[in-house]
Parts: sequence; structure tokens; C-alpha cells
Amino acid sequence: MESFSLEDIVSLCKRRGFIFPGSEIYGGLSGTWDYGPLGVSLKRNIENLWWQTFVDNQSNMYGLDSAILMNSKVWEASGHVDTFNDPLIEDVVTKKRYRLDHLLEENGINTEAMDLQQMSAQIAEHKIKSPDGNDLGNGAQFNLMFKTYAGPVEDESAVVYLRPETAQGMFVNFKNILDTFYPDLPFGIAQIGRSFRNEISPRDFVFRSRELEIMEFEYFIKSEDWEAEFNTLLEMQRKWYTEVLGLSSDHISEKEIGESERAHYSRRTLDFEYAYPMGPKEIGGFAYRTDFDLANHQKLSGKNMEYTEKGTTNSFIPHVLEPTFGLDRHVLAVLCEAYTQDEINGEKRTLLKLSPKLAPYKVAVSPLLKNKKELGEKARQVFNEIKQICPNVAWDDNGNIGKRYRRQDEIGTPYCVTIDFTTLEDDTVTLRDRDTTEQKRMPIQELTSFFAKF
Repeated sequence: MESFSLEDIVSLCKRRGFIFPGSEIYGGLSGTWDYGPLGVSLKRNIENLWWQTFVDNQSNMYGLDSAILMNSKVWEASGHVDTFNDPLIEDVVTKKRYRLDHLLEENGINTEAMDLQQMSAQIAEHKIKSPDGNDLGNGAQFNLMFKTYAGPVEDESAVVYLRPETAQGMFVNFKNILDTFYPDLPFGIAQIGRSFRNEISPRDFVFRSRELEIMEFEYFIKSEDWEAEFNTLLEMQRKWYTEVLGLSSDHISEKEIGESERAHYSRRTLDFEYAYPMGPKEIGGFAYRTDFDLANHQKLSGKNMEYTEKGTTNSFIPHVLEPTFGLDRHVLAVLCEAYTQDEINGEKRTLLKLSPKLAPYKVAVSPLLKNKKELGEKARQVFNEIKQICPNVAWDDNGNIGKRYRRQDEIGTPYCVTIDFTTLEDDTVTLRDRDTTEQKRMPIQELTSFFAKF
């Protein structure tokens, strides 16, 4: 990966309309981000590609869009009320709270396999101060769920939570899918949706925020088949990151999570990590959740969550494999992968080498000169023709042609089409390639078939 910083990515995103700080005119709100026009397009392209890969192209997957607010008993059954915690520690002077494990790691201390008491002891032993230079109190567990109330009365009977994960929406709808579609095992339920986590210290841009989007599916299987099915889905995920999304295999790694670090429901967990500018960090995960969720929902709700094999009386609670993909982290990884700097005729250039299937705009159309009416009219005609078959087309007549090219390079537009005076004579245009900057003449009548493939 070329040498650049996370700040370079943040600056480009703000400057070019990919991602803005949340509530910026009021000083912002930590851990929140707003996707601008180009960011929305990039994100949706990733979503659509993921849905096509894991849902539309499969014969045993069912889509879902479950509610963000759910009965609080859902989170009791899932274990989130009791176990969805992070260790925090407080600055005794400022009262600011920090992730205890993060403070230790920033001071070179490995916190794997440490419990809260052991981490607190490390703070005292190494005399670690807060980022403001003050003493720290004792460590404590902090529940990450956002708590609110449904209805006009604020008492315990009205408590609800903003969902911390999308998975439970799929588990509580498991019986609905069985009763309406009668699927054979194995089958999956897929969802793309928002989750909310009251992060103590959100950081690293959209990598760790309080409002995030997850793409994931729950894959229901027989318990005896879990290893074979795990390996099959694992290979699908490997291909997703490299062959479909286009991330370099050198930037993707896999990390087995030890028993002491795994979630309470998992028998095996594997993380996919991407080499972000701040180091290798999780971009997605893969967990074998056993029958933990369905069994707990059956116990607490009293509803039958068993699957009966067709033509038999054999009933059992299926086990579950869960591939999870962080959408915001995917956006960040794609931007990092595409971020490139080079020189053209001695001039430094910044560009995003986004593939046409991911780029917010596939092509930009420009008249060579803005103030020449005949060029503008012809350019509009070409723009409208391309847009009929390729909706993601930009109109750009701001500044001279060189500045337009640089602007389109920086937002990742693969091609630029320029209408010049020769166009008025022979109906050909200049087609410029973003990566090579090579230009060639192409008949207007060939443009639609050229861009139709995108």
C-alpha cells in the first residue's frame, strides 16, 4: 500500500463530498458521520454488490429488513443486557471516560486474556495517566446499548434499546420464514441495516462509530454439518474481499479468535482484517453461533423454534453460521485501496482507482468550453444518451478541462467524455481513461454500448 495517512482519506472525503462530520454546523457529535452524494453512491454500490453476491445469486437465501426497535426481552435472550460490555476507566479530574483496554494497548501492553481486574492492576503498576495527564480511577464495565423508552411513560416496563446488532431480527423472524416459505436446510436469512453502539471512545473516522451499518446473514444448518458448511462459506467470503470487492490479497488477513476472546455464543470465530492506514483492523467476521440464539428465544418466548425435516418427524433447533460484513468499514477499505498519488507531466495528481462497478460516477461528460453554446448543446445530447443506459453519469463544465479531469480523477470517475469542435464535424468525442490518462476518439454511436457494460 502506498504511503498515506488516514487524515489524507478524511480530507478527500470532506473536500469531495463523500463523508461529512455529523451535525457539523453545531460543532459535530462524536462518533457520527453523514454520507454525502458520492459517499451514498459508493456505499450503495457496495451494498448492491454484496446483495447480488450473497442473496440474489444464491438459491437458498431470504432477505429481511427488521425493525430497529425490538421488545427488550430479545436482548435478554441474546445475552446483550448482561454481557454487551466494554471495560472503561475514568479520569478522576475531568470525569472523561476511556476504553481501558485501548489505553493499555496504546502503552504497549497486550490485553488479550486479561479480565477487568487484571487490566486495572496494569494501570496502577505502570502508573498510566489519562490522555489529559491526570490520574485514573478504577475500571468498570459499561453496557454499550443505547437505552430509551417506548411510549409516554418512562419506567422499566417501557424500556427499549436501539439494536446493537442486526442478527436478532433474523433470529426472531426464523419461525416466520419457516411458516411462509418452508425452506430446506441449509438456508440463510440476510439483512443490511443499522446498528447502534454507545462506544466509549469512537475513533479512526467511520471505522469505529456509534451508528453503523452491517451486512450479514444467518445460515441455518444441521449441527453435524457445521465444519463443512463453515469451510464453504469461508471460501465465499475470501472471494468476496478479493475477487468481487477487489481488495488486494496482501491487504486482507484472517485472524482466529481464541476461546477467551470469543463472544459468549461462539464456538469458533474468525476475523477478516484489512490493512488500514492505522494498521490491520477488523473489516468483517465469521462466527459459529451454535443453537444459542434460537434455543434462548424458544426458552424465553415459549415459541417453538425447532425445524422439522420434510417427510419425517425429526425435529431439532438448527445451528447457525454467521458471516458479518461492516459496511462503513468496507467503504473505508475501498477508499484506502483506491487512493493513489502519481505525477502527470511533473504535476502531482491524487486519484481514486475505483473499479467501474464501485465508482460513484462511471463517466463524466463535458463540453470543451462552457461559453460555446453549440458545444454545450451537443454535450447535453451526449449526456442524456449515456444516462439512458448508465444512470451514474456526471455533468461537469466547471473550470478548464484540465481541472475537470483532475477533479474527476480524485473522485474516482473511470472515464471522461469531452465534446469539442471536432465533435461538431464528425460526431466523435474524446474518451479519456482515468488511470492511464490516455485519450482516444470514439464515435458517439459507440458510447452507449461501451458504457452499457458498467
